[in-house]
Amino acid sequence: MAHCILEFFVAGTDTAGGSLYWALFLMVTYPDIQDKVYNEMASVLGSSDSICYEDRGKLPYTHAVVHEILRSRYVLLFGVPRQTAKNVNTCGFSIPKGTFIIADFHSVLLDPKQWESPEEFNPNHFLDKDGNFLSREEFLAFGAGARVCPGEQLARTEFFLFFTNLLRTFRFQLPEGVKELSQELVVGITLHPQPFKLCAIPRCRSS
Repeated sequence: MAHCILEFFVAGTDTAGGSLYWALFLMVTYPDIQDKVYNEMASVLGSSDSICYEDRGKLPYTHAVVHEILRSRYVLLFGVPRQTAKNVNTCGFSIPKGTFIIADFHSVLLDPKQWESPEEFNPNHFLDKDGNFLSREEFLAFGAGARVCPGEQLARTEFFLFFTNLLRTFRFQLPEGVKELSQELVVGITLHPQPFKLCAIPRCRSS
C-alpha cells in the first residue's frame, strides 16, 4: 500500500506541477486568451471569493482553455507501459502474451486528422460554433479504456481549481524587456518549458 501511495504522489505531483508550469507559460505567451478567461470568470462569478469544480459548466471558454493546455502541452513522453495478459490480434497485428506496450498519446493529441490546428494552442478545439464546451473523444491526456489514469478525476479537479484561482488573483505577464519565451523543451520525467521569469500582478476585485 505504501508503495502504491508513493507512486500516486510522485506521478500526480510531477504531472500536475508540469501542467501548471505550461499553463503559466501559455498565459504570458497568449495574453489575449488569459484576458478572455479572466473576463469570463468575472462576468459569471462576479466578486465571489470561491470557485468550485462544478463551476466549469458555467465557464465554457475557461474549460476549453484548460483542456487545450493539457492537449497541446502533454507533459509525458509516452504512456505508462502495459503488458498483454494474453495473445491479442488487433488491426491485423498479432501481439503475443507478455508483450510490453507503450502508447504514444502524442500521435492522437497532435493528429492533424483530428484537430484543426494540432501544433497551435487553440482553445477553439474544444468549443462548438455557439461557444459551448465540446467534449472530444480524441482528448486522451489521461489515457483511455480500462487502463485510464486512476487519478484522472483528482487531476482534473486540482488543475482546474489551481488554474482558475491563479488567474482570478493575478494577471501574469512577461518582465519588462522580455519579448517572448523559448519554445525549447526540457526533457526529464516529464516535458517542461525552459526556465522562465514572469510578473504576477495582483488583480483588484471589488468586495
